[in-house]
Amino acid sequence: MSSTLSPSVPTDSPAEPAERIDALRAEIDACDAQIIELVQRRLAVSREIGELRTASGGMRLSLSREQRVLARFRTALGPDGAALGMMLLRQGRGRL
Repeated sequence: MSSTLSPSVPTDSPAEPAERIDALRAEIDACDAQIIELVQRRLAVSREIGELRTASGGMRLSLSREQRVLARFRTALGPDGAALGMMLLRQGRGRL
């Protein structure tokens, strides 16, 4: 008997793929919740750094630091990673 489905997916149980999809979506939802929590934490830390830099007479941001952050995201995630890094930077410091 030949099947185009992978061996781990039984052909006699159509509910199992739907159940697996639901479980995977729940895992994505949990990841999203963690990402949101981490982004909120990152934003709070970034804003505090900006406030401290400004209060001590420095510039609100460091372009060399931002370039290192963007490079790290680009290296780890590719071009979309750089876009994600830029979005995080903008969230923390606002638009230039």
